[in-house]
Amino acid sequence: MINEPGAGLGGLEEMSASELGGPTQVLERTAADLEAVFDVPVRISVVLGRARIPVASLLKLDIGSVVELDRQVGEAVEIFINERLVARGEIVLVENRLGVTMTEIVKAG
Repeated sequence: MINEPGAGLGGLEEMSASELGGPTQVLERTAADLEAVFDVPVRISVVLGRARIPVASLLKLDIGSVVELDRQVGEAVEIFINERLVARGEIVLVENRLGVTMTEIVKAG
């Protein structure tokens, strides 16, 4: 009979979690659990803005040329890791160098 446990499964029977030794344990994870991947290099990119211009205009660009981007001053920048959007942030100045501070983590969706 098809409705019997294990029918059609070559004699295998379904077992509940309680039959396997009780409830499953929840393990606490720490940063030390990730130690194996600490040295894996990733590519981080920050997108300040985008522009669409014809090739003819692109070829005319020279030192000092200004390309207008689609973002306003103070607007959030996008932070990508390995070409995947992971956060948004703000541009900061740190010891005469530009940096980015994360203000929002983008949830995977």
